Amino acid sequence: MIGRLTGRLDYRADDHILIDVRGVGYIVYVSDRTMMGLPGPGAPVSLYTDMMVREDLMQLFGFPNLVEKEWHRLLMSVQGVGAKASLAILGTLGADGVGRAIALGDWNAVRAAKGIGPKIAQRLVLDLKDKAPAVMAMGSTAGEVLGAPDEAVVDSADNPPARRAPAPSSRAAQADALSALSNLGYGLSEATAAVAEAAAADPDADAPALIRAALKLLAPA
Repeated sequence: MIGRLTGRLDYRADDHILIDVRGVGYIVYVSDRTMMGLPGPGAPVSLYTDMMVREDLMQLFGFPNLVEKEWHRLLMSVQGVGAKASLAILGTLGADGVGRAIALGDWNAVRAAKGIGPKIAQRLVLDLKDKAPAVMAMGSTAGEVLGAPDEAVVDSADNPPARRAPAPSSRAAQADALSALSNLGYGLSEATAAVAEAAAADPDADAPALIRAALKLLAPA
């Protein structure tokens, strides 16, 4: 299984590129968003890849970071979503946008991708709502191989108001929710406050429920 390619970009087509790796050319299909971030022909390039193998077909799909690769695999686990549809969704929304849409149950955002109808969009949001937090917690630049390196983790010295210590399961859910919100670009203080408010309203909420509730507090409709 080919998990990553590093070489020279030979040419770019509408939906794929050719990467020369020590004299061997690999055709790799990418989303519109990924294509826009690639250099010109002749430049070095590195992409994480996912291989699809069928009886009469073998294709490679490329991603700038591990989280987009994981989203691709997760999106394709939904009935009716193939590789082309997955790339269309990622190309339209990006990794962060996909996570936000699923967490909020915003199937209209998913529907904005080319070729995605309302039934598929609704099914996707419903099927992935409990699986999305694990991918969201990875961060949108996890394992980035193109562009800027990962930002350093910010450690806050602020002491929040004293509260009764939550149960271990509650702490884990809040930590996962906070990580996901931070990876979506929210500041540590506002994300912490939103997660705390959501947890106070529903102490037994799991991570997906906390993320949805916190996002509604941070970005009310």
